[in-house]
Amino acid sequence: MKGWMGKLRAFSLLALTSLILSGCGKENLTALDPKGYGSNISFNLIILTTVVMLFVLAVVVIVFTIVLIRFRRKKGQEDYIPKQVEGNKTLETIWTVIPIILLLIIAVPTIMATFDLADESDASDHLNVEVTGNQFWWHFNYEGKEIQTSQDLYIPVGEKVYLNMMSSDVIHSFWVPALSGKMDVNPDNENTMYLKAEEEGVYYGKCAEFCGPSHSLMDFKVIAVSPDKFDQWTDDMENADPDAEPDKAVAREGKSLFEQKNCTACHAIGSSPTQIGPNLTDFGNRTRLAGIKDLNKENVVDWIMDPEAIKPGNKMTGQYPDVSKDEAGKIAEYLLQLKPTDVTPDTVSDSEDDD
Repeated sequence: MKGWMGKLRAFSLLALTSLILSGCGKENLTALDPKGYGSNISFNLIILTTVVMLFVLAVVVIVFTIVLIRFRRKKGQEDYIPKQVEGNKTLETIWTVIPIILLLIIAVPTIMATFDLADESDASDHLNVEVTGNQFWWHFNYEGKEIQTSQDLYIPVGEKVYLNMMSSDVIHSFWVPALSGKMDVNPDNENTMYLKAEEEGVYYGKCAEFCGPSHSLMDFKVIAVSPDKFDQWTDDMENADPDAEPDKAVAREGKSLFEQKNCTACHAIGSSPTQIGPNLTDFGNRTRLAGIKDLNKENVVDWIMDPEAIKPGNKMTGQYPDVSKDEAGKIAEYLLQLKPTDVTPDTVSDSEDDD
């Protein structure tokens, strides 16, 4: 009895811990609160398969309970041998047909959803974005527009946006749980998927394929804005002047240092194709540094001084001349003033709060 009670307490503790942990996580980083066309399809399939599995579990538990009670060994029948029955065509037919029906109930909607989400027949009628996975960041090139950006993907609400994805190094996996399912990003072939956000918001994405020491830090954001705001954002980004002189003297010094330290060999500002590192055109508009740290001067300086301490295995470490903390501060001032647009993740969050 004591051993049984111990197991019950352990199970209860495990169940309580699981319940508490199920409440952890970020807003808009869950497939259980769908905000996009693809994620709604995935969520409906999750509900369907869960219902089918619960039905099977209930049937098994009921049959097991009946058998356990009805055919348990009774007192005085220790040596009793029940009638031996072999073969029952009715039962065998039932437990063959029912699983087939249950599999069809799951398989048909799943196959239909797979073909629906893989449909590229109207890709030429919608916005297309070239997505490149890198260790450990994402780059976005808007086809037909003079826009290159990294880490933050802006899309219009209510419209399909096709993502044509390849990797520059190893296999990655593009996943925005609140908007759609996962898609492998390979170095040898291009995979395509589409996103269709149903409401404005900032949706968090992850790399879902182990790709190196900072795999878990390969975060990015999808910012879904109204079509009007998206048009404003694209106009602002296309008209961003990479050679514009900053207003503050310290930022102007930082711009000179940015060029002297050969930062432009890896980082592009403007619509020039990115080379090794992320595009920095709208760096000051972002809310995260390297996808994981709050964007502020202190963190930018720390990143410039020692990026390996923040993101192990990144390709920036050791690729530029030594920089003093004072110089890093000036470069940070320059980068933080790169704000070509008023459409930012913060403004999207503010508009949501107003609603």
